[in-house]
Amino acid sequence: MAELSLFLAAFFAATILPFSSEAAFVAALYNGMPTTNALFSASLGNVLAVVVNYYLGYFLYIKTKEKLFISKIGRFSYNFGHKYGYWALLLSWLPIIGDPLTIVAGLVRLNFVYFIAIAGVLRVVRYMFIAYFQISL
Repeated sequence: MAELSLFLAAFFAATILPFSSEAAFVAALYNGMPTTNALFSASLGNVLAVVVNYYLGYFLYIKTKEKLFISKIGRFSYNFGHKYGYWALLLSWLPIIGDPLTIVAGLVRLNFVYFIAIAGVLRVVRYMFIAYFQISL
């Protein structure tokens, strides 16, 4: 049951809801959840939410593409995001700015495999980093 709670906390924290999955992750470790269970639950929830964010952006593109390309700024923004989007994803693990970046990745139609390879892996590494420092303290 604790694993499901951590999964849900990590899932909702990776959406645009203001919530900290890191706090839930540390609390789970502090309360005795095995590190591997905590890593798996939090990572799975966070990565699945990032996939949902990507597809929200993907479908947002379908609804807004006509308006997006009518304006010069819209075309520039789309092209800029498509050109530098993978580099921007390197910041997708950060609080506050990371989750909107995953939506924009879907909006500018970044390759999904590369998206997961960057954003998903960074999310997992973030939890591994936190777990390492929690264990060593």
